[in-house]
Amino acid sequence: MGPFPVVSLMVGSVVLSMAPDDNFLIDGSNATGTNGTETLIDTTARDAQRVLIASTLTFLVGILQVAFGVLRIGFIVRYLADPLVGGFTTAAAFQVLVSQLKILLNVSTANYNGVLSIIYTLIEIFQRIGTTNIADLIAGLITIVVCVVVKEINDRFKHKIRIPIPIEVIVTIIATGISYAADLEGKYNAGIVGSVPSGFLPPEAPDVSLFSQMIASSFSIAIVAYAIAVSVGQVYATKYDYAINGNQEFLAFGISNIFAGAFSCFVATTALSRTAVQESTGGKTQVAGIISAGIVLIVIVALGKLLEPLQKSVLAAVVIANLKGMFMQVFDVPRLWRQNKVDAMIWVFTCVASIILGLDLGLLAGLLFGLLTVVLRVQFPSWGGFGNIPGTDIYKKVKNYKNVIEPEGVKILRFSSPIFYANIDGLKSSLKSTVGFDAVKVYNKRLKALRKIQKLIKKGKLKATKNGIISEPGINNEAFTTDEEPEDNEDLQVPTKEVEIQVDWNSELPVKVNVPKVPIHSFIFDFGAVTFLDIVAVRSIKTIIREFERIDVRVYFASCQDNLISQLERSAFFDDTVRKDMFFLTVHDAVLYIRNRMTYSDKQDPIFEKISLMQESKEPIEFTETSQPEDQLDVQEEAMLRLAS
Repeated sequence: MGPFPVVSLMVGSVVLSMAPDDNFLIDGSNATGTNGTETLIDTTARDAQRVLIASTLTFLVGILQVAFGVLRIGFIVRYLADPLVGGFTTAAAFQVLVSQLKILLNVSTANYNGVLSIIYTLIEIFQRIGTTNIADLIAGLITIVVCVVVKEINDRFKHKIRIPIPIEVIVTIIATGISYAADLEGKYNAGIVGSVPSGFLPPEAPDVSLFSQMIASSFSIAIVAYAIAVSVGQVYATKYDYAINGNQEFLAFGISNIFAGAFSCFVATTALSRTAVQESTGGKTQVAGIISAGIVLIVIVALGKLLEPLQKSVLAAVVIANLKGMFMQVFDVPRLWRQNKVDAMIWVFTCVASIILGLDLGLLAGLLFGLLTVVLRVQFPSWGGFGNIPGTDIYKKVKNYKNVIEPEGVKILRFSSPIFYANIDGLKSSLKSTVGFDAVKVYNKRLKALRKIQKLIKKGKLKATKNGIISEPGINNEAFTTDEEPEDNEDLQVPTKEVEIQVDWNSELPVKVNVPKVPIHSFIFDFGAVTFLDIVAVRSIKTIIREFERIDVRVYFASCQDNLISQLERSAFFDDTVRKDMFFLTVHDAVLYIRNRMTYSDKQDPIFEKISLMQESKEPIEFTETSQPEDQLDVQEEAMLRLAS
């Protein structure tokens, strides 16, 4: 735990906005040692106020983090996917590298914050690279080389070296001695640590009156600090195979910041560089944290003065050398691209966005991009027509398997996604592609053909027989008219009994109307991968059932989960048309039922079927003998009981 560059900049922007230099200007005539005409800044009062603001902000951030932990907001850690974390932590490592680079070169730059801050800092570093301090550069480069080499030795011979060589401590001690003995500050103007204040400031209560001015900033700082800590934690959790509890992290950081805020401390999150140093030196448990804290305590109380000659470039070099593990994550991108291109895009987008926009906005952009990919995957899911593997009850996608056979007269569609308002059009499109026709267009074309047939029958141009509708011999068939007349959809919506003519729609029609063929009699929805339906989906599916029923195609459902059935019941899905006997446990059960039903209907006697229909209608049955010729029937008796509706 410790400060992080982005969080430090966010805190600094709040402090500067609430306590600018202009608020602490004093007249030079009241100051000693001035000519009486200058306007000076009361640095003592300014620094005291800024410390108070920073500590108050830390206290408020702690309160918010504890509240988030109590309210169980830690679930947001679930949305920090591994690719997002990888890209974000790599960008964070790059930002730390840039912040340490100017210290390594001993080049002074302005403090940038926000969008393109890293780019501006790099531009200014290269603009002033001519002012690089050679002594600091050499010391830093030597430190980087030594640290990298020794760490490589620790990794390669860790089975022989039980205790890793603490090269960072050794380098720090040696560099401090060399700097002190050679007087690098005096002779080469090297940048050194300088004065290290000793002891603790006494506890001080935060200024509650400032809460209203910093509540918005403290909210964003609390979230960003948490996200950084969890992101870095997840990297090591994956590496060492343990889990992170998001709510526990919120509580831990919140309590720490509340306690620290009373002692004029800074907002704490994960100190990326120190975490990398501790991990690379073998620290694995909280004991390592206690030892680190103990050493820091000793330095603050007693040993701070001994570190005053240490070059800052050496510390920067130690940090840069320990960022190697973070930068090695870049090599995960090619592997991700081969495994899942969407995850690779999330990694790259989050990394680039965090570098360009800053870590706070970059994290938000990466999170939104990741959620967008999920929405797109749900909106455009995989689907396909399924067929049966002969001799089994297994059904696979027809396009992917050669020996898969579709049941005769049956189409099966598997839609691998929850169905809701955003992807209902995709369901309808996949349905049309699977069956090969549009049920609404088929119905409208059939009605148009029926009306033409009815008119021609009334004119005597056509006659209805047991064998179908035929033309009168010797009469010119004027039924073959072009299909260029505009369709009146409103008129087609309400069929009348006058046009109820029984027609074999898959045979050649005596009228020239292009009616699409319907090669199936049953359709099965495989809902095994559907987890929920919204009200739009329920209504649309019910409409689909009615559209198919009126063109004599029955719709069935298979593999529906129990929660879907309950949801359909609550949505008033079932009625006289849509019944529960349309639902089956498996696709194979539905196929077997359809086969039995078709076999039974093929064996059914037409007269018995007519009697059954009359009995179902509960109308009195009159048996009369007729002397009509067998090959010619009255048109009204040929009116079909089951229309194309």
